[in-house]
Amino acid sequence: MEKQYFNLMSFFNGYVRSYRRMNLSSLHNRSMFTKREIDYFAHLGELLGFDAFIEDSKFDCLKGRSRPMDLSWWKWDARFDDEYFLYLALHLERENVWEKDVDTIQKLFSQTKEEYISHNVIGIQFVESFERIKYLNELILQKNSIQKSNALMIYRYYDAEINSERIYACSFTPKGMSEVRKAICAQDQTGYWFMVFEEEYQQADFDNEKISIER
Repeated sequence: MEKQYFNLMSFFNGYVRSYRRMNLSSLHNRSMFTKREIDYFAHLGELLGFDAFIEDSKFDCLKGRSRPMDLSWWKWDARFDDEYFLYLALHLERENVWEKDVDTIQKLFSQTKEEYISHNVIGIQFVESFERIKYLNELILQKNSIQKSNALMIYRYYDAEINSERIYACSFTPKGMSEVRKAICAQDQTGYWFMVFEEEYQQADFDNEKISIER
Protein backbone atom coordinates (compact mmCIF):
# COMPACT_ATOMS: atom_id res chain seq x y z
CA MET A 1 0.00 0.00 0.00
CA GLU A 2 1.24 3.48 -0.86
CA LYS A 3 2.45 5.35 2.20
CA GLN A 4 0.30 8.11 3.68
CA TYR A 5 2.52 11.02 4.65
CA PHE A 6 1.39 13.79 7.00
CA ASN A 7 2.56 17.38 7.13
CA LEU A 8 4.26 16.75 10.44
CA MET A 9 5.36 20.34 10.88
CA SER A 10 1.68 21.26 11.13
CA PHE A 11 1.49 18.78 14.03
CA PHE A 12 4.36 20.67 15.66
CA ASN A 13 2.52 23.95 15.16
CA GLY A 14 -0.48 22.53 17.01
CA TYR A 15 1.77 21.13 19.76
CA VAL A 16 3.22 24.61 20.36
CA ARG A 17 -0.13 26.41 20.23
CA SER A 18 -1.83 23.88 22.52
CA TYR A 19 0.90 23.39 25.10
CA ARG A 20 -0.61 25.67 27.73
CA ARG A 21 -3.84 23.63 27.54
CA MET A 22 -1.97 20.61 28.90
CA ASN A 23 -1.99 22.36 32.30
CA LEU A 24 1.55 21.37 33.24
CA SER A 25 2.96 23.35 36.15
CA SER A 26 6.08 23.53 38.28
CA LEU A 27 4.42 21.02 40.63
CA HIS A 28 4.34 18.23 38.03
CA ASN A 29 7.12 15.66 37.67
CA ARG A 30 8.69 14.47 34.41
CA SER A 31 6.38 11.46 34.18
CA MET A 32 3.34 13.73 34.12
CA PHE A 33 4.87 15.78 31.29
CA THR A 34 5.40 12.57 29.31
CA LYS A 35 1.85 11.38 29.98
CA ARG A 36 0.16 14.65 29.03
CA GLU A 37 2.14 15.05 25.81
CA ILE A 38 1.52 11.45 24.71
CA ASP A 39 -2.16 11.84 25.57
CA TYR A 40 -2.26 14.98 23.41
CA PHE A 41 -1.00 13.11 20.35
CA ALA A 42 -3.22 10.10 21.08
CA HIS A 43 -6.26 12.37 21.07
CA LEU A 44 -5.06 14.02 17.86
CA GLY A 45 -4.81 10.64 16.17
CA GLU A 46 -8.34 9.72 17.21
CA LEU A 47 -9.65 13.05 15.88
CA LEU A 48 -8.03 12.19 12.54
CA GLY A 49 -9.79 8.81 12.45
CA PHE A 50 -6.99 6.48 13.54
CA ASP A 51 -6.92 3.90 16.31
CA ALA A 52 -4.42 5.16 18.90
CA PHE A 53 -2.57 2.85 21.30
CA ILE A 54 -0.32 3.91 24.19
CA GLU A 55 2.48 1.47 25.11
CA ASP A 56 2.07 -0.54 21.94
CA SER A 57 4.91 -2.72 20.62
CA LYS A 58 6.59 -3.75 17.39
CA PHE A 59 9.10 -6.45 16.51
CA ASP A 60 12.78 -5.52 16.36
CA CYS A 61 14.62 -7.83 13.96
CA LEU A 62 18.09 -7.05 15.32
CA LYS A 63 17.13 -7.73 18.93
CA GLY A 64 14.88 -10.66 18.04
CA ARG A 65 12.04 -9.44 20.24
CA SER A 66 9.30 -6.86 20.50
CA ARG A 67 10.12 -3.37 21.74
CA PRO A 68 7.63 -0.86 23.15
CA MET A 69 6.24 2.12 21.23
CA ASP A 70 5.14 5.05 23.41
CA LEU A 71 2.29 5.73 20.97
CA SER A 72 1.04 4.28 17.70
CA TRP A 73 -1.69 5.22 15.24
CA TRP A 74 -3.12 2.37 13.17
CA LYS A 75 -5.38 2.66 10.14
CA TRP A 76 -8.48 0.45 10.14
CA ASP A 77 -10.91 0.27 7.24
CA ALA A 78 -13.25 -2.71 6.93
CA ARG A 79 -13.94 -1.83 3.29
CA PHE A 80 -10.44 -3.09 2.49
CA ASP A 81 -9.75 -5.58 5.29
CA ASP A 82 -12.15 -6.48 8.09
CA GLU A 83 -9.57 -8.48 10.05
CA TYR A 84 -6.28 -6.57 10.04
CA PHE A 85 -5.14 -2.98 10.30
CA LEU A 86 -4.10 -1.58 6.93
CA TYR A 87 -0.89 0.08 8.10
CA LEU A 88 0.96 1.76 10.96
CA ALA A 89 0.32 5.45 10.32
CA LEU A 90 2.48 6.92 13.09
CA HIS A 91 4.98 5.86 15.75
CA LEU A 92 5.84 8.37 18.49
CA GLU A 93 8.52 8.24 21.16
CA ARG A 94 9.05 10.74 23.98
CA GLU A 95 12.18 10.63 26.12
CA ASN A 96 13.31 12.81 29.04
CA VAL A 97 16.77 11.28 29.52
CA TRP A 98 19.64 12.80 27.51
CA GLU A 99 21.64 9.57 27.47
CA LYS A 100 18.84 7.75 25.64
CA ASP A 101 18.73 10.05 22.61
CA VAL A 102 20.30 7.48 20.26
CA ASP A 103 18.07 4.73 21.66
CA THR A 104 15.02 6.88 20.86
CA ILE A 105 16.11 7.12 17.22
CA GLN A 106 16.86 3.41 17.09
CA LYS A 107 13.31 2.69 18.25
CA LEU A 108 11.78 4.97 15.62
CA PHE A 109 13.91 3.53 12.81
CA SER A 110 14.43 -0.06 13.90
CA GLN A 111 14.58 -2.94 11.46
CA THR A 112 11.17 -4.55 11.76
CA LYS A 113 8.56 -6.55 9.90
CA GLU A 114 7.06 -4.81 6.88
CA GLU A 115 3.66 -4.27 8.50
CA TYR A 116 5.34 -2.39 11.38
CA ILE A 117 7.21 0.12 9.22
CA SER A 118 5.58 3.38 10.18
CA HIS A 119 4.60 5.86 7.48
CA ASN A 120 5.31 8.73 9.89
CA VAL A 121 7.43 9.00 13.05
CA ILE A 122 7.70 11.65 15.76
CA GLY A 123 10.40 11.87 18.40
CA ILE A 124 10.26 14.26 21.34
CA GLN A 125 13.73 14.17 22.85
CA PHE A 126 15.50 16.16 25.55
CA VAL A 127 19.14 16.71 24.60
CA GLU A 128 22.09 18.03 26.56
CA SER A 129 22.83 20.93 24.22
CA PHE A 130 22.18 22.40 20.80
CA GLU A 131 25.45 20.91 19.52
CA ARG A 132 24.13 17.37 20.01
CA ILE A 133 21.33 17.92 17.47
CA LYS A 134 23.61 17.84 14.42
CA TYR A 135 24.88 14.36 15.29
CA LEU A 136 21.37 13.02 15.91
CA ASN A 137 20.06 14.47 12.65
CA GLU A 138 22.86 12.80 10.70
CA LEU A 139 21.89 9.50 12.31
CA ILE A 140 18.25 10.04 11.30
CA LEU A 141 19.20 10.80 7.69
CA GLN A 142 21.22 7.61 7.58
CA LYS A 143 18.48 5.41 9.00
CA ASN A 144 15.62 7.06 7.13
CA SER A 145 17.38 6.55 3.80
CA ILE A 146 16.35 2.92 4.39
CA GLN A 147 13.01 3.29 6.22
CA LYS A 148 11.71 6.19 4.07
CA SER A 149 9.24 7.63 6.56
CA ASN A 150 8.14 11.17 7.18
CA ALA A 151 9.81 12.18 10.42
CA LEU A 152 9.58 14.99 12.96
CA MET A 153 12.15 15.38 15.71
CA ILE A 154 11.29 17.82 18.48
CA TYR A 155 14.48 18.50 20.44
CA ARG A 156 14.25 20.24 23.80
CA TYR A 157 17.18 21.59 25.81
CA TYR A 158 17.70 24.03 28.65
CA ASP A 159 19.31 27.38 27.94
CA ALA A 160 20.70 29.03 31.08
CA GLU A 161 20.92 32.39 29.32
CA ILE A 162 17.14 32.68 29.15
CA ASN A 163 16.37 30.27 32.03
CA SER A 164 13.94 28.38 29.78
CA GLU A 165 13.87 25.55 27.27
CA ARG A 166 14.60 25.98 23.61
CA ILE A 167 12.63 23.83 21.19
CA TYR A 168 14.23 22.89 17.87
CA ALA A 169 11.92 20.98 15.51
CA CYS A 170 13.28 19.29 12.38
CA SER A 171 11.04 17.79 9.72
CA PHE A 172 12.34 15.08 7.37
CA THR A 173 11.01 13.45 4.22
CA PRO A 174 12.53 10.32 2.64
CA LYS A 175 14.66 12.72 0.55
CA GLY A 176 16.18 14.56 3.52
CA MET A 177 15.54 17.41 5.95
CA SER A 178 12.77 19.69 4.73
CA GLU A 179 12.07 22.30 7.42
CA VAL A 180 13.19 23.66 10.79
CA ARG A 181 11.16 25.69 13.31
CA LYS A 182 12.16 27.03 16.70
CA ALA A 183 10.14 27.74 19.81
CA ILE A 184 10.59 28.60 23.48
CA CYS A 185 9.06 26.69 26.39
CA ALA A 186 8.81 28.78 29.55
CA GLN A 187 6.74 29.23 32.69
CA ASP A 188 4.21 32.01 33.08
CA GLN A 189 3.76 34.03 36.27
CA THR A 190 1.52 31.34 37.75
CA GLY A 191 4.06 28.57 37.21
CA TYR A 192 2.38 26.92 34.20
CA TRP A 193 4.39 25.95 31.12
CA PHE A 194 3.61 27.38 27.70
CA MET A 195 5.27 27.44 24.27
CA VAL A 196 5.62 30.21 21.74
CA PHE A 197 7.38 30.37 18.39
CA GLU A 198 10.72 32.11 18.57
CA GLU A 199 9.94 34.54 15.76
CA GLU A 200 6.81 35.67 17.60
CA TYR A 201 8.61 36.23 20.86
CA GLN A 202 11.85 38.00 20.11
CA GLN A 203 12.20 39.36 23.63
CA ALA A 204 11.03 38.01 26.98
CA ASP A 205 10.87 39.67 30.38
CA PHE A 206 11.99 37.21 33.06
CA ASP A 207 13.10 38.30 36.51
CA ASN A 208 12.52 41.91 35.45
CA GLU A 209 15.27 41.71 32.82
CA LYS A 210 14.90 41.98 29.03
CA ILE A 211 16.61 38.95 27.50
CA SER A 212 17.18 38.48 23.79
CA ILE A 213 16.44 34.90 22.68
CA GLU A 214 17.85 35.09 19.19
CA ARG A 215 20.49 32.43 18.47
